Amino acid sequence: MRDLSVFTNKRLILIDKQGLTGRKVNYHSIPYKSITQFIVETAGHFDTDAELKIWLSGKADPVEIELSASSAQAVQQNLATQMFS
Repeated sequence: MRDLSVFTNKRLILIDKQGLTGRKVNYHSIPYKSITQFIVETAGHFDTDAELKIWLSGKADPVEIELSASSAQAVQQNLATQMFS
């Protein structure tokens, strides 16, 4: 598992390790107040992956994040709580 999503009380931080060695790292900090909408898609019973799409104010295309299906509900609940508090 090379990529990481960190949910803080103020923002979502996406950490993306790139390249074969993982020495190049991309950090994407997203304040909850800039999230306009999100979708959590699960694949079904046999696929253990889920996908999170987040739309940011001022951007047409969403940020896409792959999740485990087991964490999809917790991520959705956390985003809804942070966005509307």
